[in-house]
Amino acid sequence: MKKLLAFAAGVGALAGAMTTTTAATAATEMRCSHQLPPAHHIAKVIDRWAAEIETLSEGDIDVQVFGANSLTGAKQNAVAVAKGDIDCAFSINPQWGKTLPIMNVTLGPFAVSSLNALQKWDGSEAASFLEEKLMTKGVKNVVWLFTTRSTAITSKGSPLVKPADFEGVKIRGLGPVPDAGFVAMGAVPSAMSGSKVYQALSTGVIDAGLTDISAAVSRKYFEVQDHVTVLPLFSIYFHGYVNPKWYDGLSDKGKAAVDEAGRKAAKWAIEASEASAAKAPDQLAEKGMKVHMATDADIETLKKIMSPAFDKSFGEATGEDGKKLLELIGKL
Repeated sequence: MKKLLAFAAGVGALAGAMTTTTAATAATEMRCSHQLPPAHHIAKVIDRWAAEIETLSEGDIDVQVFGANSLTGAKQNAVAVAKGDIDCAFSINPQWGKTLPIMNVTLGPFAVSSLNALQKWDGSEAASFLEEKLMTKGVKNVVWLFTTRSTAITSKGSPLVKPADFEGVKIRGLGPVPDAGFVAMGAVPSAMSGSKVYQALSTGVIDAGLTDISAAVSRKYFEVQDHVTVLPLFSIYFHGYVNPKWYDGLSDKGKAAVDEAGRKAAKWAIEASEASAAKAPDQLAEKGMKVHMATDADIETLKKIMSPAFDKSFGEATGEDGKKLLELIGKL
């Protein structure tokens, strides 16, 4: 009897293990890549978004987040998702570069910096228009994460405030279209992902940094630069996208979980970004940086040179689609 009971117990344990294994394998993996360091406020929002998908899907989706370029490099993310090598990734809009230059629309100098407009972005006609364009590149957008409307331009020795200050300065670039304004002032932009800027600054490959004000803190620019100019130059999004075939393979509950988590995360990102940006100037000052908050006069002077150059570059790169998108943004 003891042997029989032991055998029965063993069968029961095996059955339980098989049930657990079956349940575990039933969960759909969602491997997500992004370039942000763990301390970045949007990295934390992405973690919260991932947890929300798992909760809403009741465990049907197992979200695995790989930050700091640990799964795929920033420049390879979109291609990796489109090919199905990974399921999901996040990029900032300028990383689409020549592939989809219309994504640069929020990078018009001082053009899209209204908090009200950004709060209306998710679900707007403008966002839907871009989502359609992203589908033509093999990815399905699932979340818009506003990360900044406050830009930090860092430098060493002296601040970069007036157009003349930028003459000959090697500055971190974002791509041909958004860099047009800096080129118009005589700067020499060099496009690179955020993860490479610190080393480029420390080794003298570039003279000046360009990032959102929060990233200047989380990426520790204060260790290699001593001045920062803070201004509402760009609005930048990290946006999350998935492989369309992967998404289509989800159950209705799974799709609803991804969609609802995206809507929630869009709001969380704005809240986190505003809170982080509000603290960042003081945090940089505490680390020894000399902080210049751009005045209205500073902004107007820069805008007169940078905006026409951007508009020309954006128009040439996007044609009629660009005009239509600008009209949709105007409705925000």
